[in-house]
Amino acid sequence: MREAATSRVSVIALIPAHNEADRITASIAALWRQNIKPDRIVVVADNCSDETVSVAREAGATVVESERNLNKKAGALNQALERIIPGLSDQDLLLVQDSDTILQPTFIESAIGAMDDRVGAIGGVFYGESGGGLLGLLQRIEFCRYAREISRRRYRADVLTGTATLFRVSTLREIKNARLCGLIGGGVSYYSLASLTEDDEITKAIRTLGYKTLSPAGCEVITEVMTSLPRLWGQRLRWQRGALENLRNYGLTEVTAPYLIRQAFMGLSVVFLFMYMVFFVWMLKRGRPEFSRFWSVVGVIFVIERTVTARRAGWRAQLVASTLVVELIYDTFQHVVYIRSIWDLLRRREEEWRIT
Repeated sequence: MREAATSRVSVIALIPAHNEADRITASIAALWRQNIKPDRIVVVADNCSDETVSVAREAGATVVESERNLNKKAGALNQALERIIPGLSDQDLLLVQDSDTILQPTFIESAIGAMDDRVGAIGGVFYGESGGGLLGLLQRIEFCRYAREISRRRYRADVLTGTATLFRVSTLREIKNARLCGLIGGGVSYYSLASLTEDDEITKAIRTLGYKTLSPAGCEVITEVMTSLPRLWGQRLRWQRGALENLRNYGLTEVTAPYLIRQAFMGLSVVFLFMYMVFFVWMLKRGRPEFSRFWSVVGVIFVIERTVTARRAGWRAQLVASTLVVELIYDTFQHVVYIRSIWDLLRRREEEWRIT
């Protein structure tokens, strides 16, 4: 039954791009290498001043240029979707992916295989590209652990990553209608224009409508890593601030409750890390630190866990993970981002969408 349904649907790939001439060719080529190829690839060129348009056309994509768009990625996608969706059936599928992302050949095939009437969209399982020095390595470790977490919870996706997500057209139509009816906010189109993180917001929109969101095995993608601290800071601040604002806008519901609990636990982890550092400094000031056999065993188990869970990122990642100290510094950076996001949210400070 599913195979028959698959043969009748169309798959349209949509790639929003702003000055991505140096990366767009690889993203398009990866789509043409899919086991189930898209029927059409559409690049949404948004205020491009480089050769993105001509490069995309040479790679075999159709190009749609945004018109007077001031709403970044979400605005460009909405313009394209408003043109494309009226010509599609409810059963057709739309793949939205970033221009800096490479899809594995099994992505579309695996996503279609996991799609049923209860699933509103299928997101990618993302891994970091090579390079970026130690900072890139730390992000690859982080992404590997997140992918491991997804597999352990039966591929449930708490966020439909912007790197690549396959939507059923009927679901996108329901989202737009829900916005028009006031059931969910964010404007009058498909993607919210009020969110810094449109992928996180549309996940909550889909779940509010009663659908599941998944990231199954086979839907792996390779995406860009931030190669400098300022870029990483800008990216993570936008992610964290956007997630908090989306929760504030949706309020406490059955859908948002688990997200709110996770944010609370993240706050507790900030407190506990601070207390640990204070205690450790206090112990050093007392003189020689005291060690117990019990806590030494706990520490060894923790080191083994951190090392094993970094295996997918390679032996260098495992070596870094085994030291604990480097990742502790990286975690501290993430906690500073969290604290800054909370502070800005409480002050209602305006946060801009930054291209990273």
